[in-house]
Amino acid sequence: MALVNAVTPQPLHRALGLTDGERERICELLGRDPNDFELAVYSLLWSEHCGYKHSRPLLGRFPSEGGHVLQGPGENAGVIDVGDGLAVALKVESHNHPSAVEPFQGAATGVGGILRDIFAMGARPIAILDSLRFGEPSTDHQRHLFAEVVAGVGHYGNCVGVANLGGEVYFEPAYEHNCLVNAMCVGLLPAARLTSAGATGVGNLLVLYGSKTGRDGIGGASVLASQGFDEASADKRPSVQIGDPFMGKKLIECTLELLDRGLLASLQDLGAAGLASSTSEMAAGGGVGLDVDLSRVPLREEDMQPFEIMISESQERMCAIVEPSRLDAVIEACTRWDIDATVIGEVTEGGILRAFHEGQMVGEIPVETLVDGAPRYEVERTRPARLADRPLEFAPVTDIAGGLRTLLGSPNLASRRWIYQQYDQLVGSGTAVRPGGDAGVVRLTPSRRAIAISLDGNGRRTWLDPRRGGAAAVCEAARNVACTGARPAAVTNCLNFGNPETGEVGYELAEAIEGMSLACEALGLPVVSGNVSLYNEHFGQPIYPTPVVGVVGVLADAELAVKAGFQSEGHLVLLAGDGAAALDGSEYQKLVLGDVAGRIPAPDLVAEARLHRFLAEAAERRLLQSAHDVADGGLAVTLAESAIAGRIGVVADCDQPFSEGDGRAVISASQQDVEALAALAGELPLRRIGRVGGDAIVLSGQALPLAEAAGIYESALPATVEGSG
Repeated sequence: MALVNAVTPQPLHRALGLTDGERERICELLGRDPNDFELAVYSLLWSEHCGYKHSRPLLGRFPSEGGHVLQGPGENAGVIDVGDGLAVALKVESHNHPSAVEPFQGAATGVGGILRDIFAMGARPIAILDSLRFGEPSTDHQRHLFAEVVAGVGHYGNCVGVANLGGEVYFEPAYEHNCLVNAMCVGLLPAARLTSAGATGVGNLLVLYGSKTGRDGIGGASVLASQGFDEASADKRPSVQIGDPFMGKKLIECTLELLDRGLLASLQDLGAAGLASSTSEMAAGGGVGLDVDLSRVPLREEDMQPFEIMISESQERMCAIVEPSRLDAVIEACTRWDIDATVIGEVTEGGILRAFHEGQMVGEIPVETLVDGAPRYEVERTRPARLADRPLEFAPVTDIAGGLRTLLGSPNLASRRWIYQQYDQLVGSGTAVRPGGDAGVVRLTPSRRAIAISLDGNGRRTWLDPRRGGAAAVCEAARNVACTGARPAAVTNCLNFGNPETGEVGYELAEAIEGMSLACEALGLPVVSGNVSLYNEHFGQPIYPTPVVGVVGVLADAELAVKAGFQSEGHLVLLAGDGAAALDGSEYQKLVLGDVAGRIPAPDLVAEARLHRFLAEAAERRLLQSAHDVADGGLAVTLAESAIAGRIGVVADCDQPFSEGDGRAVISASQQDVEALAALAGELPLRRIGRVGGDAIVLSGQALPLAEAAGIYESALPATVEGSG
């Protein structure tokens, strides 16, 4: 009798996310069929999350060299020289798919992972930032996601003891089924000491230290981060890792001690794909092989199979290469920190990764085939039909006060105090400028120097024009840093896009990278690290193309840092720069006009660079009382935010009050310094638009009481979370 509704089992390689062609390529590289263990390892290392199959051919467009760069892309994090014998490590990464499935742990382990990337470079983490995206907060589910992600970020960072200095959050329908959680970390290290992940020295030992290994996180890299979401996504909850921030703190201190004592030959954290990724990358980086005995790996669960041990993404684990003569000292240090440390293998010749379990070899793979052998796909590029060739025409805005009330109460523009008050902003005693302004500023003790850090992006504007939106993301992040008086020095980025196998997403990805690269070149900013998160979509509906850009800038003296709030009655208000602005893609267009359409203006990159130099030089000469970039919400919202932050009113002319664009900043200065500012500006447009004072925000003759504006601005996000907004 024939079977009814019989289902043919899916071949293993397809179940693991590999195509038929990729399996054939593996067979060619090995000269034989892979066994199941080897196939599982290939599936993770060749996943989009680890192998960058579609994005790597495009990423080479980014400029990555510059006078400050000590370490560019290729290691756990980028490193730049900031003077006085100090260096800064910086990196941003995504934990989007895990956070959509389990928001608290997804966000928490995202923070844990980016911290490990930083101290794996030998740097002490000193600041965290986060960039978040959710659907419209009109449903219980979206509010739950938002609240749990914020709680997860705060939980891990607060427990570990690293200050959270800023970030951003947006709510858009495009992120309804696929939230974005990007975490950035910055760390401090001596410029003379760089740590590499590349394994060296045949006969040296591979030491695994940190938490025990379990089944949490198995398949996270390939299952969650390399495909879209569907109705089965809830079943993927076991793939989300579980974090232990207290172990994370011990791991930081133990690792930095081991490096300070010169006990480690190389170091790598265990993140996506676990031991499979860390061991293959270490071996490939040093041009050597590794023998790994999986039977020696400390486990917290019984009966784990060899492939489970190899690909587990359990958190708070590090791998180090240690010379045999230094092993006892390493074990002793780890024991003092109450951390397990176990020799699980050794460095070999020949470039082969061999895995053993209970005396049997379970896998034998040339490391180059894992790390550099992944196929590279040229993305198809189909220009989306929605893209407009020119901006829309709008009637002039007449109700400035009413529009300002609406925008200040928007979840996308309202005060983020509800978020950052859950984060420890002062731990470490280095914070010079807290969250709430343009960029966080942290002192680099024991130097007088400081760094300013910003993390920015705008998916809606990039959706309207990917190239211009990519350039604008770089401009805004760098402009935020410049507004503190710092000189932008380097970029890290996270590229959040949909399925790159579709032509429209391929076009968005390629064009955004081109725009970002043009901006980086014009502003003299090398891209030293980054991350790519693709397949962010739900049933074929992609998120907005969302490049998130982190910028670090350098201040010669922390005392020079400029804040966003107006400082005193009688100071003059000036508009620096004269970049093109439009309502296309603006918050005003979305909220008041009820649409997102048109084409955003192109950033003037030469003028943008001129503005950044002006702001830094003006701060160095102590000519600025405040500085705040004109961005979301346009000039009207910028003026209002500076007034609310300074708790003092302002009277100003406000042409095109809600138009958004690049290349502008609102500054305030004493009357006696205006002439010097004008001389310093040179070709940069600089015009007086108002005066600080009073108890209202008066824009082109229309007044909004400062107390009312502050009440709207501060209450909107808490009301949104509670479902009463």
